Amino acid sequence: MKKQQAPQHRRRRLRLVVGTPLALIAGGVIAYGTVFGAFGDDAKPEASAAPAPVPGNEMAAVAAMQPGWNLGNSLDAGPNETDWGQPRTTKALLDSVRDQGFQSIRIPVTWSDHQGTAPKYAIDPAYMSRVKEVVDWAIADGFYVILDVHHDSWQWTSKMSTDHDKVLARFNATWTQIATTFRNEPAQVLFESVNEPQFDNADNARKAGLLNELNTSFHKIVRASGGNNKNRLLMLPTEVCTPDQRLMDNLAATIKSLHDPRLVATVHYYGYFPFSVNVAGSTRFDAQAQADLAKTFKRMRDTFVAQGIPVVLGEYGLLGYDHGPGAVERGEMLRYFEALGHAARTNKVTTVLWDNGSFYDRSKLRWKDAGLFRQIRSSWTTRSATAASDSVFVPKSGPVKDRTLTLNLNGATFTALKQGSTKLVSGRDYALSGNRLTLKAAALTRLVGNRAYGVNATLQATFSRGVAWPIRVITYDTPAQSGTTATTGSFRIPTQFRGDVLATMEATYADGGNAGPTNWTPYQQFNTAFAPDYAKKAIRLTPAFLDAVKDNARVKLTFHFWSGVTTTYYVTKSGSTVTGTAS
Repeated sequence: MKKQQAPQHRRRRLRLVVGTPLALIAGGVIAYGTVFGAFGDDAKPEASAAPAPVPGNEMAAVAAMQPGWNLGNSLDAGPNETDWGQPRTTKALLDSVRDQGFQSIRIPVTWSDHQGTAPKYAIDPAYMSRVKEVVDWAIADGFYVILDVHHDSWQWTSKMSTDHDKVLARFNATWTQIATTFRNEPAQVLFESVNEPQFDNADNARKAGLLNELNTSFHKIVRASGGNNKNRLLMLPTEVCTPDQRLMDNLAATIKSLHDPRLVATVHYYGYFPFSVNVAGSTRFDAQAQADLAKTFKRMRDTFVAQGIPVVLGEYGLLGYDHGPGAVERGEMLRYFEALGHAARTNKVTTVLWDNGSFYDRSKLRWKDAGLFRQIRSSWTTRSATAASDSVFVPKSGPVKDRTLTLNLNGATFTALKQGSTKLVSGRDYALSGNRLTLKAAALTRLVGNRAYGVNATLQATFSRGVAWPIRVITYDTPAQSGTTATTGSFRIPTQFRGDVLATMEATYADGGNAGPTNWTPYQQFNTAFAPDYAKKAIRLTPAFLDAVKDNARVKLTFHFWSGVTTTYYVTKSGSTVTGTAS
């Protein structure tokens, strides 16, 4: 995880080495949960009753924590709780999150800005009291609670290789104070040694040894602190919380060496990296992204669960979504979260959704995308059918034709196609052949009406189980772009989107070489190199992209849109001036 740079954005240290396009962030997950019925966009499940006493069996206890939610970008922000764009945490917020059906809450805490100097590294009593206040609210709500040492991992524990004794002394002092303060909290509180631990200036063997030392020291300090800490469930991470097989093997060896059954393995998963951030042309949750997910969860099961070690997926999501909607297309997100929930349940991994404010609006106490949360919630207990796309594009002019979508039934049976509460008529409006759903031209003509640009209608394909699949009927024309001149700090391509939606961008020089910061692929990273602004009718090229472009070298940009059409545009940088021309 790297330093927070802007509000609302979850920041992570992503070690993507240039020339290594298949860099991954892998992970794992356990999933059981309360069965919920179907809810409308603004409906909420009834508040769950307080959980039964924590099971003595650690696998059962971790299973009872499913599902979980992260209070991200709050107590892990710094130095103030609201510095990263989230409101001050209240009991009302925790009550509201509990009402959504979550059984556990992970409370990331960064201690760095609230500690004194050596040798005591004393934590500010007021800050410790604030953390305890939030933890106690969560306990009162019936949550299982995970408390950790969060951004400290890159702020100072990462220096352990070159400043070993000082880092270890501070780590031990930090956990001694936390363990003492919380030793009498009930068993539903778990401690996590350190979030995404990483070590600078060290080879793999050295990193493994340093993490083993931190995890072992954490275990010793907590167990020796008395009270309920003698038997409290403790979570130990892999390096950077990555579910790479080598790193999980290292953690499994550490856990076995401690001879303590009350230990839990934790890793994170944000999907196949190119898909998660939309780079290298990975715009879809395709076979490669699906295989990465399935293999990662199987590794977690085989390495930990099958050996009697419970697993908590302490964070999961999609990295691109941390910047808000757009980087990952919504239908592809729905498919991803549906598959992840299934993988978690079948491999017995407990999941904790990472939320930095992108999912749940902490001021309005409601989901920003209620339909997306319905999909996530449904995945806790059952499979849902999906489709190859959630959009059907109809051209602005010319005859309307039939459009066919491939359904991914996932064991369900198609039941109906609806517009609101109105059922469309099989045979007249649509046809189903196996897993191929065809929308008839006559029905599409009626749905698009006068063919105004954009979404003209939204349909729902319903199935025998799970949530309905949305299908947007969209009128579009090939986007139109025009020339402009501006600076590298504020360059925007005037774009009439005409109902279409941007998927990705290629950037190449005249000789065919790749242009831009992601030079191992022509396809640049969404939001990092470029970003659409539909309201202002423009596509922004970021300073990071333009700074990486050669001076006085013409760059060909190919914009790919979700309708399937492309546009070509050219930019040339000369010093701080950029000139753009449409083809």
